[in-house]
Amino acid sequence: MKILIVEDDAGISDFIIPELEHEGYTTCLAVTGREALSKFEEEKPDLILLDIMLPELNGLEVLRRIRAVSTVPVILETARGETIDKINGLNLGADDYIPKPFEIEELLARINALFRRVNYSKPQEVLSSIRNLTLNVDRMSFSIDSNEVQLSKTEFLFLKLLIENQGKVFSRQQIIDEIWGVGHFIDENTVDVYVGYLRSKISQYTKDEYIRTVRGAGYMMG
Repeated sequence: MKILIVEDDAGISDFIIPELEHEGYTTCLAVTGREALSKFEEEKPDLILLDIMLPELNGLEVLRRIRAVSTVPVILETARGETIDKINGLNLGADDYIPKPFEIEELLARINALFRRVNYSKPQEVLSSIRNLTLNVDRMSFSIDSNEVQLSKTEFLFLKLLIENQGKVFSRQQIIDEIWGVGHFIDENTVDVYVGYLRSKISQYTKDEYIRTVRGAGYMMG
């Protein structure tokens, strides 16, 4: 697996690269936003570790341009406490984020969990449905009547989990464990963010409620 590291701080990249290569990953490095886009095209990485604060183009703009053409997994490096960067990154299609400074063990855990999610979401030529909403596993999208809506990997895994367990209530922590992996330290509010994304996409085409909030318990599809 090849990881593109987009980081202009040599102290951080010099720390990360040997650790990733020790774990068996191939790495390549970009130090500016424009170089990141070039390396993305040339190297075709399996995952991108993307800092937000970059010269030439910031990380969010790099992410926006990559998401226009690819669903490659992306982990954002954010400043600790910068909630707006996390929200903007998730809105633009980031799969995960890690606040700086971070321990290499946490980074490796997030990378490994994300690769497990990617493998889990490989096309299976299966359709799952609830009422007039159909999840297309092959195209990682859902359809309502004749309208097809593309999903990010995390949105897809979230919707797939709920559709395949219709009527079952999942707590926020259970959803995190199922989608991001057990032991993955992610804010439970991130679950609410993704519920909002999915509800917004569904509500463009129907007024029916699909994802229900169970007060004090979590979410269910019904």
